[in-house]
Amino acid sequence: MCVNYIPIPKRLVLSHFAAAEPQADWPDEVWQDYAAPMIVHGRQGRQAVVANYGFLPKVKLPQGARYSTMNARAETIGQVKSYRYAWQRSQLCLIPMQGFFEPCYESGKAVRHKISLLNDVPFAVAGLWRAWEEDNGRRSYSFTQITINADEHSLMKRMHKPDDEKRNLVIISEADYDAWLGCKSIELARTFLKNYPAQLMCAAEQAVPKKPSKNSTQQKSLF
Repeated sequence: MCVNYIPIPKRLVLSHFAAAEPQADWPDEVWQDYAAPMIVHGRQGRQAVVANYGFLPKVKLPQGARYSTMNARAETIGQVKSYRYAWQRSQLCLIPMQGFFEPCYESGKAVRHKISLLNDVPFAVAGLWRAWEEDNGRRSYSFTQITINADEHSLMKRMHKPDDEKRNLVIISEADYDAWLGCKSIELARTFLKNYPAQLMCAAEQAVPKKPSKNSTQQKSLF
């Protein structure tokens, strides 16, 4: 599923998502354990918080442990130990982006494609967040994206290997942003977990980016 996406630029946090801007910055593209914005319900409405992309940051795992928690399956989100507590507490967030990347194998090999909305308008996908208490007394945050089956989705079923299950991020309609963020019922939250209409989405082939250096500023997370 999605392991790399393009977050929105900071100028769109307020103008497009009507959320209070965070002070911290984030890179133009993000991968696991990169810093990226998420939107939550704050005391005065929507608030953007810079958090770690990946529910269980690498620095929080036992030495040598390897987990990928960038994507949480909707079917098991309430049972998997990593997510169930936050899911039961309705720690829901929006992850704003310009597009995400998936491999298409229609040519016989993996070809990177950018998935976005028509006219390249910003959008937000459903996510789950959690907080971490740091040694210095401050709080840090992390998030995961929620995914659903897309075997019958006319666009997303083209992605990944032919025999793989097709998955899709849950794009939340703009009119439902506050309803999703404020949802306190697990049963109600599940009603938002559906595929976005394929006719409102598009896919375009993209070049594979050069892998960032380990010393790159883009590699830094909040942890």
